Amino acid sequence: MDDVYKLVFSFSFLFIVKTSSAVDIMNATQSIRDGEALVSPGRTFRLGFFSPGSSGKRYLGIWFNLLSDMTVVWVANREAPLDESSGPGVLEVTSKGTIVLLNSSRSIIWSSNASTWATKPILKILDSGNLIVKNEGDDDTEINFLWQSFDHPGNTLLPGMKLGRNTKTGLDRRLVSWKTTEDPSPGNYIYGVDLGGYPELVMRENGIEQYRPGPWNGISFSGTPQLTPNHIYRYEFVFNDQEIYYQYLLIDNSIVTKCVLSPTGLYQRFIISDQTTSWFLYLTSQVDNCDRYGLCGPYGSCNINNSPVCDCLEGFVPKKKDEWDKLKYSDGCVRKTALNCSGDGFRMYSGVKLPETRNSWYNKSMSLKDCENMCRINCSCSAYANSDIREEGSGCFLWFNDLIDMRELPVKGQVIYIRMAKSEIDLASIKAKSKGKKQRIVVIISSVLSATLLLGVACLVIWFSRKRQQNARKTNELQEGNCQDLPVFDLNTIATATNNFSVVNKLGEGGFGPVYKGILRGGHEIAVKRLSKDSRQGHNEFKNEVVHIAKLQHRNLVKLLGCCIEANETLLIYEFMPNKSLDFFIFDETRSRILNWPKRYHIINGIARGLLYLHQDSRLRIIHRDLKASNILLDYEMNPKISDFGLARSFGGNETEANTKKVVGTYGYMSPEYAIDGIYSVKSDVFGFGVMVLEIVSGKRNRGFYHPDHQLNLLGHTWKLHEEGRSLELVAEPARDSCNQSEMLKAVHIGLLCVQRSPEDRPTMSSVVLMLGGEGSLPQPKLPGYFNERDQ
Repeated sequence: MDDVYKLVFSFSFLFIVKTSSAVDIMNATQSIRDGEALVSPGRTFRLGFFSPGSSGKRYLGIWFNLLSDMTVVWVANREAPLDESSGPGVLEVTSKGTIVLLNSSRSIIWSSNASTWATKPILKILDSGNLIVKNEGDDDTEINFLWQSFDHPGNTLLPGMKLGRNTKTGLDRRLVSWKTTEDPSPGNYIYGVDLGGYPELVMRENGIEQYRPGPWNGISFSGTPQLTPNHIYRYEFVFNDQEIYYQYLLIDNSIVTKCVLSPTGLYQRFIISDQTTSWFLYLTSQVDNCDRYGLCGPYGSCNINNSPVCDCLEGFVPKKKDEWDKLKYSDGCVRKTALNCSGDGFRMYSGVKLPETRNSWYNKSMSLKDCENMCRINCSCSAYANSDIREEGSGCFLWFNDLIDMRELPVKGQVIYIRMAKSEIDLASIKAKSKGKKQRIVVIISSVLSATLLLGVACLVIWFSRKRQQNARKTNELQEGNCQDLPVFDLNTIATATNNFSVVNKLGEGGFGPVYKGILRGGHEIAVKRLSKDSRQGHNEFKNEVVHIAKLQHRNLVKLLGCCIEANETLLIYEFMPNKSLDFFIFDETRSRILNWPKRYHIINGIARGLLYLHQDSRLRIIHRDLKASNILLDYEMNPKISDFGLARSFGGNETEANTKKVVGTYGYMSPEYAIDGIYSVKSDVFGFGVMVLEIVSGKRNRGFYHPDHQLNLLGHTWKLHEEGRSLELVAEPARDSCNQSEMLKAVHIGLLCVQRSPEDRPTMSSVVLMLGGEGSLPQPKLPGYFNERDQ
C-alpha cells in the first residue's frame, strides 16, 4: 500500500497521522512501526500511532477509521508517551501472546502484561473496536481471547464493552477521563461499579464521589427514569455470581455511537447517524444540579423545580437551621421525633431516586412484605424498598445508615418506605382522617347546592359557547395574520414529537411558557415553545415573535420553523439547540470548563454578527430589547444564536429611537436611558451586548456581582481594573490557560465601550464587528452606566 498522510482536524486540536502499510492481522514475527497501522476487517477501526495537539508526544491508539474527524477511543500508553528522546515506537507480539510497545532502544514503554501461554498468537482489531490477542485459527469469540482491550477501557465506552467487575478474576473495568482534550494521560475522574452493599455505578473525582445514577431496578437506574427503551440501542445491568457490569448494544447498526467520560467529569453519549456527518451530543447523564452527589445531605431531597432546590423529607427538619438558610446543606436533616424501635412505623415516599446503597443489604427474591418484616424487627434498619420494580415488584433493599443522595423525579420514580416514630405515623393518619372528614362535608354541601347550581350551569353553557366562538375567531385571526409566512404544523404531529409534552422532554421554561424537545417522524429534532395559560407573555408577544423572526435568515439567529395554533394551544417550532443557552455554561463552575478562550471569543463574535444583521442588514431594523445570556442558544458546535423575539421592536425609514411607557426586559442588561426614561434604540442592544461580553470574559453575572474590596457591580469592577491596567485579572479561570491576551484585552475594551453611560458614546454593531476582527488602537471608553448604583 502506498504511503498516505491524513491531515485531520478534531475539535480544537490537530492530528497528523501517517496511515500507510495497513494490515489486518499481525503475528509474533511481525511488527507495527510508527506510520504503519492495523485495521479491522470492515475498515471500521484503525490501530496506529498519533500525536494529539502540539505536544509532539506519540501514543499508540485506536480510532474510527471511516470518519472525517479523528476520534480516538482507546490509548495503550497513556501514562508513558513516546517523545523525541525515545524515538519512534514499535509494536510487537511476543511468542507468549504479550503485546509490547518498544522505543528505538528496544526498551519496553508499555505492555499488555498478559499472563497466558499462547501457541501461535496473532494480534487483530475487530469491527467492534476491540483489540484482541488469540491463537491463529481460533474463532473471534471472547472465550478464545488471550487478551482484549475491552478489558482495559480508557475514557470511551463502545457498544459491547462492559463497565464493571469480574468478581471471579478480580478484573475491574472502569472509565478514566483524559487529563485534557489534548492530553490522554489519566485525568481526575473515574466511573465504575462500587461493590459496597448493592452494586452501583459511581463517578469519583480524585476519589471523592460526585455522581451516581442510582441502583438498577430491573428497568433502568433509579435516578434516571428518563432512560427509556429506544430504537438506537438497548442496555442492561448484569449481576450474577461471576460478573457485575453495565453495557449497551446497538439495535440500529446504521448508527455510530460512543459514551465518553469528559475531562470535566461529564458522562456523555454522542451519535452519528446516516443523516449527519459529525458527532452530536445525544444525552448527558448529569442533567442538572440535583445530580450532584449528596447535595442536600442526609435525609434531604433535591427537587430541581423548587427554589431553593433542597428540602427535608417529610418528618425531618434541618440539622443546622442557620446553615440551611444560607443554602449550606451538607449537614442535611434530622428526625423531628426520635425512634424507639418497638412502636415505629414506615412512611411511604414515592417518585424518588433511591438513596445510596453502599451500606445496604439486599435479597433478590424476597417479597416486599417479607422485606418490611425484616426491617421492622431490626432496630438499626432505617428504610426498605423493592430492588426490582417490574410487574408487581420483587427483591429487597434494607438501609442501615443515614439516607443520602435522594431527589424527587419529574417522571415516575421508585417507592421507598422510611422508618418513622409512631407519633409521626399517627400524625399523618390524623391528617388523612381530617382530610377525609372535610371531603365528606364538601360532598354534603355540594348536594345541597346542586339544585341551585343547575341554573348556573345553564348560564355557563351559554357563556362558554360564546367564548368558544370568540376563541375560534381569535385563533383564525392569529393563523391568517401571523402564520401566513410560516409552515403550519398540526397539533397531533407536535404532540407525538414531544411525547405529548412529556416532562421528560421539557428543556426549560421562560416568560412565554415551557419549551420541549421534539423529534419529528423523519428524525428531525425541534424545540417547541408552548404558550402557557398563566404566561406573563401572551398572544401579542406571540404575534410579535412571528412578525420579527419569520423571514430572518442568519447563522447567528435561531431559526423559526413554523407555528401551530389549534385547540387552545399556541406553539412556536424552532430548530433544536442541543447545548442549551449561554448562561447554562458560563455561570456554572463545572460546565464553564468546556468554554476555553477561543470558544468564548468565537461566541462573542457570533453574537455581534447576529446583532449587526438585526440592526442593519435585515429587511427591518430590529431592536431585540431583551439581550441576555439566557437568550443566546448554542448549537452542536457551540455557535451562538440569538433567540426570543417576543419583546422586539422594528424601526422603519430613518427612525433611530422610540419611547415606551412600559419598560420590559431584564435588569442587569437594560441600558440606563431605557430603564429610567423608557427610551430605546439600537444603542440599547449595544449596551446589553457589552454586558454579555464582560460576563463571557469573567464568567460572572453583572446583576448580583460581589467583590470583597468594593461595592461596584461587574461593570464598575471591570472599569476599575481597566483604569489600573489590570484587565487580565477579569478573565474566568477556565479560560486562562488558553487565553490570547491581546484578544482578551480587546474584548474587555470593546465591552466597556458598549456599556458607556451615554448612548451617543456607544459604538454601532458594525463598528463592534470591525473592532473584534481588526487590529489597531481603540477609542478610550468613558464611565459605564450604573457605575455607582450600589452607593446611591
